[in-house]
Amino acid sequence: MLTYPDVPLHEILRTQARSQPNRVAIVYEDRSLDFAGLEAESNRLAHGLKDLGLQSGDRLGLFLPNCPEFEIGFYAASKLGAVACPMNSSYREREITYQLNDSGAAILLTRAKLLPVVEAALPHLPNLVAVVVVGGDGADSRPPFLRWEELIAGRPADPPSVHVDAGQLVALPYSSGTTGFPKGVMLTHRNLVSNHHQYVRALELGPDDAYIVYMPLSHIYGVAMMGSGVLSGAKQILLERFDLDTVLRLIQEHRVTWLFAVPPVLLALANAPDLGPSQFRTIKYVFSAAAPLPADVARRVQERIGAPLVQGYGLTEASPATHNSPLEIGRIKLESGGVLLAGTEHRIVDVELGERTLDQGEVGEILVRGPQVMQGYWNAPEETARVLRGGWLYTGDIGWVDDEGYLYIVDRKKEMIKYKSFSVAPAELEAVLLEYPEVADCAVIGIPDAESGEVPKAFVVPYAGQGIDMDALARFVGERVAGYKQIRHFEVIDSIPKSPSGKILRRLLKN
Repeated sequence: MLTYPDVPLHEILRTQARSQPNRVAIVYEDRSLDFAGLEAESNRLAHGLKDLGLQSGDRLGLFLPNCPEFEIGFYAASKLGAVACPMNSSYREREITYQLNDSGAAILLTRAKLLPVVEAALPHLPNLVAVVVVGGDGADSRPPFLRWEELIAGRPADPPSVHVDAGQLVALPYSSGTTGFPKGVMLTHRNLVSNHHQYVRALELGPDDAYIVYMPLSHIYGVAMMGSGVLSGAKQILLERFDLDTVLRLIQEHRVTWLFAVPPVLLALANAPDLGPSQFRTIKYVFSAAAPLPADVARRVQERIGAPLVQGYGLTEASPATHNSPLEIGRIKLESGGVLLAGTEHRIVDVELGERTLDQGEVGEILVRGPQVMQGYWNAPEETARVLRGGWLYTGDIGWVDDEGYLYIVDRKKEMIKYKSFSVAPAELEAVLLEYPEVADCAVIGIPDAESGEVPKAFVVPYAGQGIDMDALARFVGERVAGYKQIRHFEVIDSIPKSPSGKILRRLLKN
């Protein structure tokens, strides 16, 4: 049985800095930071933020790309008992205005290149009293702007004297959602510490491991990779975005052992020309999460890279991981999100009311329970009561569990297509479409139909410079799915709109 130390999140970093201070923690461009340096820099920033008035329970906005300052800021907030509120660096004025106002953040950390967005939003941010800017010149020192370098200059490298309880909030990431405004997800020190331990144990991560983090650290997947690297002593190589040539170079240069990815990246790897196992010799495993991965794509990636592919399942509201594939080759099931992490439970319940527990193999809504499950949604008690019932988190995902405890994701509850009285999963049809040789990418939505209520429509992307025989594609799908699942409409488009984590933005296809 796995036990978790009941300590604040930053104690993980402090322990690592004491045990192996000189081991490299972070590599970014031509810089590297060891664990002692990460500890000291976050202490200096914590002292600076404390002098700016940041107190226990206050929210600290992080509007940064992947860089050491993001992690320094995250741990500095933890050491003050404050709450890190990460924002994707691709956000525009409207998005950061909403999140900063909704969270009530008074201080924002950002980079000089993002200042135009911040400046445009400033008139609409009444709670914001200080903006700490990484990089830039002296012009960025005008109020309310402060330069990062000036804020930490001369600050003590010792931790601030602030008592932090493991039950306090430490992070407030915002879930993307499929409708309405994003919601702040309240995660405690205990939530993240327990999930980092679960994750490190499941993946058997250790100080000899190294991995590239191009997934935004602002996303909960990035938070998991950050914390797991600190807990395990693994080396993190930070990239602001995925670039295949850079990734291939860094794999060789740093002897990368885990290739963490999302489905769009893996689809690109499966289709990229001139890739082979010789370029991935140090990779022990490929890991996919954040969105369902069709089994055909998984098989193609394994052949290309020459390493086994494992999947994980989770969501922001669970810090994020709840399931992970076993690492033993004979136990990997490519179609599955894996088995339960230590200390975690699941149930499958009826979709309509969520009250009746279903048997193995029956499809329904996935419920999870464990120490990593959030405390609720920020300023949203009704929504919290809807998804947290009796200690169980109602995920909104549809799936089933086999007789060995493996979880299979069918689709999102909100995205199921209702054809007459039948439920049709877009992800199932997308998996079939991706098996067709002429389809590079695809998405399926439901569109209104006077007779059936809704019918499936597919958007397909051909390979560059090629076309798709639509009649042949329709026959291909028709031979592989039941009559009520047939795709009634097809449309060729240039690209599929997706979130940074790889989730298809179906609402944009419905407009």
